[in-house]
Amino acid sequence: MAKQQTFAEKVAKVTAQHGKKCPKCGAIKQPLLYISSEPSKHGSIRFSHRRIQVCKCNEKEVYA
Repeated sequence: MAKQQTFAEKVAKVTAQHGKKCPKCGAIKQPLLYISSEPSKHGSIRFSHRRIQVCKCNEKEVYA
């Protein structure tokens, strides 16, 4: 039989911040899928996908 979970335990689990902390600003880094369009060799447009970590100290470069 499964262990019963109280409402307080559920709320604590949801409000806990997951992720790694930035060594510069101390904020939690948020994962983001960065998609950029680049021209291909044949003249069409190609989309490049990268996963990056965004925090307070680098969000201006990412969202600019």
